[in-house]
Formats: sequence, C-alpha cells, structure tokens
Amino acid sequence: MGNAFDLPEAAQKRLKQMRGSDGKPAMFTSDLSVNEFLMVKQAGFAPVGLVMGSSIYHVGYQFLVPGLFGLFWKDQEIGVATQASYNARSLAMSRMIEEANALEADGIIGVRFQLPSYDWGKELLHVVILGTAVKNINGENFRGPKNQIFTSNLNGQDFWTLLKSGHRPLSLIMGNCVYALRQQGILQSFKQLGKNIEVPNYTQAIYAARESAQERMMAELGKSETKPDGVTGVNLEEKVNPHTDNRGNIEYYTIDFFSVGTSVIPYETKEPLSAPAFIQLMK
Repeated sequence: MGNAFDLPEAAQKRLKQMRGSDGKPAMFTSDLSVNEFLMVKQAGFAPVGLVMGSSIYHVGYQFLVPGLFGLFWKDQEIGVATQASYNARSLAMSRMIEEANALEADGIIGVRFQLPSYDWGKELLHVVILGTAVKNINGENFRGPKNQIFTSNLNGQDFWTLLKSGHRPLSLIMGNCVYALRQQGILQSFKQLGKNIEVPNYTQAIYAARESAQERMMAELGKSETKPDGVTGVNLEEKVNPHTDNRGNIEYYTIDFFSVGTSVIPYETKEPLSAPAFIQLMK
C-alpha cells in the first residue's frame, strides 16, 4: 500500500481512549449494525474501534484532443487519472491500517470507500476509507504474512459465514480504470432518434474500462505472497464526471471504475456450517 504518515494528534488521542488509559477501561466505536455485532461475536471476534484513513490527491493533466465534431477523438483510458485514483485509495488504506495497528487489532471488516467532492478542488481527488477493527477473543493469530492485519469489505454476517465455510479473509484486492468517453455527436444522435438501437461506442468503451479494472484486480491478486484461493465479495463501483468547454457544453465524460474484493485463504474451522436443507412449505 501507500506510504503512511504520522497520525494527527486528535486521532492519536481517540485511539488512546479506545485502548484504555489512565485507569479508564477500554471502549470501542463501530459502524456495525446490531445483527452484525452479534455475528462478529459469534465468530469469536470483538470490535475494538472504528478506523479510518483519507487522502486528498492532486490529479495531473493528460492532453486529450476532442477534435472537430469528434472526428479525431478516440475513447481512451486516462492513465494519469487512473494512477492518481489508485494511489489516493492506497494511501487512505495504509492510514486506516495504521490506526488498526495502534489498536492492536487482528483485522478490519466492513471496509468501504467514499469519494467526497468539493467545488474548491475540482482537480483534487478526495478518498475516505472506513471500517471496523476487530480482534480475536481467543487469542488466535489471524494476521497474514509479515504480521499484516487482514482487511475485508465483508459485513459482519458474511464474515461469520466465510469463517464457517472454511476460509478466512486475507486482504482487500483493488483494480481501477479512469476512462474518457466522448459526448455523442449531432449526426449520431439523429440516427438514433426514436429508435431502439444499441450505442456501440458507449457499450465498447464502458466494457473495456470495466475489463481493465477487473484485470488489474486479478493481477494484484497474483502478486500476493500467500497465494489466495480467490476473491469474494467483489464490488464494482463507478463514478461519472462531465467535462465542459468554455461555453459550458459537455465535451466528454470521465468514468472512474473501481473494482474491490476480499482475497481469502483456507481456514480450519472447528464448527463448520451445516449442509443446506430443503424446506417444503405447506399449502
């Protein structure tokens, strides 16, 4: 992940209070629902605190040529924006992990990403990442290679089910792609007027962008030292931003595709799930 930095003083104070200090007992915060809290406890874990990380990242410039009426335009990936988006998420992730390490957690579940936007920073990408740090009640070691805590986007119920199925979470796996897609031209719009017809350039561009995000997620999985079995809980998110000319007309759109899931490895559970049974409803 990205480079960590010193936690702000307010964050250090909050984490110290959750750990317990000066004769005060430890206490936790969590975004788990009541049902999730119950299932996490049933899985043998206790929440130790809500952890977070953030990064505000400046996106560099990549020259795009809209061309005369779109004649020279080519729908394409914006490599500079793709890298900026990935770096910002990685930095936010590393800072969330740093908070979880300060709480001596075994892992983080229910991880979710937020991308706030501000009028004062149109060239800035703001990433916020949140999750609940948990610790095994029985003292089992659930950390990965090099004592790395596990990270997962699974909720409390899915976390319990995963453990009972004979697997445990290892880490979040990410892939992304920022793609530029031109606004439809006047001639193309007229051809489609009043018709049920596919828009090939939109279909192909978005398909290519999604595939790139998925491919990069799988490439990141292949680099893991632990050789996971696969990825579960995959979510594909997308954010569309219009780009206008000096007159306020939309020239093109950028679409940020982000694919994230939890890599898993085998785990010898003491209480496996029972085989599913069919229930016949009485009429």
